[in-house]
Amino acid sequence: MTNIAAVSSSRPVALITGASAGIGFAFAQALAERGYDLIVTARRRERLEELAAGLRAKHAGIRVEIIVADLAGAAAPEQIAAEIARLGMDVELLVNNAGFGTHGRFESIAPAREQEEIALNVAALVALTHAFLPAMLERGHGGVINIASTAAFQPVPWMSVYGASKAFVRSFSEALHEEVHARGVRVLALCPGPTATEFFDTAVAPPRGPIRTVRDVVATGLRAYEKGAPVAIDGPSNQIMIRLASLMPRRWTTKIAGRIMHP
Repeated sequence: MTNIAAVSSSRPVALITGASAGIGFAFAQALAERGYDLIVTARRRERLEELAAGLRAKHAGIRVEIIVADLAGAAAPEQIAAEIARLGMDVELLVNNAGFGTHGRFESIAPAREQEEIALNVAALVALTHAFLPAMLERGHGGVINIASTAAFQPVPWMSVYGASKAFVRSFSEALHEEVHARGVRVLALCPGPTATEFFDTAVAPPRGPIRTVRDVVATGLRAYEKGAPVAIDGPSNQIMIRLASLMPRRWTTKIAGRIMHP
C-alpha cells in the first residue's frame, strides 16, 4: 500500500473503494466538488494515480491519498484501516463501491471465482463498515453508502451469487440504518440498474433499454444520502420496475429475471 504526499486540511474525508473506474470514479469527482478530501482504493495503481492527479489539478488544496489493495483478500480491509490510521485521517463518509458479478450457469462458474465475488461484494463491505462506523458513532456524525443493485429486489437466475450478494447489501444497509440513524450516522443502500461501466466487460452483455450514466447514479445517491434515506433506486424506469415487481408473486419475478438474464 502506498500513499501520495499529504496536504494538511480540515475538510471531511471520504473513503471510496473501487475508485479506479465507473461509479467509484464518479463518486470521487462528485465528493471532491462537495469539499471532501479523499482516500481512494482499488487494485490498479495507474488508474488511481490518474484520478488523484486530475482531482488535485482541478481542486486546489485537496488531499487525495491512494491505497492500492485487492479487497477480495481477507486481510485487505484491516490493512486499509491501519494505513488510514497511520495517515491520521478520520473517515466521515465510507463509499463501499467495489464489487463484480459473474454470469452463467452456476455449475459452470469456477467455485474460486464465486468465492472471490462473495468476499468482495459482502465480506469486505461488512469488514470496512466495522472498521469505520464505530468512530462515526462516537463523533455523532458520518455515514456509509453501500452500492447494492436493482438485482437486490428479486432472485436473479444465471447471476445467482451476484443477486444474492446485492440482496445481502440491501438488507444489511437497511438494518444498519435503523440501528444508527438516531445517533447521527446515515447508512444508504444505493441501487443502480444497468449503468455504463466496466461491469458489462466482466459479467454480461449490456441489456436492451435505458442505461444510466455513472453521474446519474452518483447524483441519485448523494441526494438520498443528504436526505437520510435508507434506500435509493436510481432512475425512473428502474423505480417503476421495482414497484411493479413488488406487486407480483416472487416466483414470477424470478422467472422474468431468468428470461432476461439467460445466457
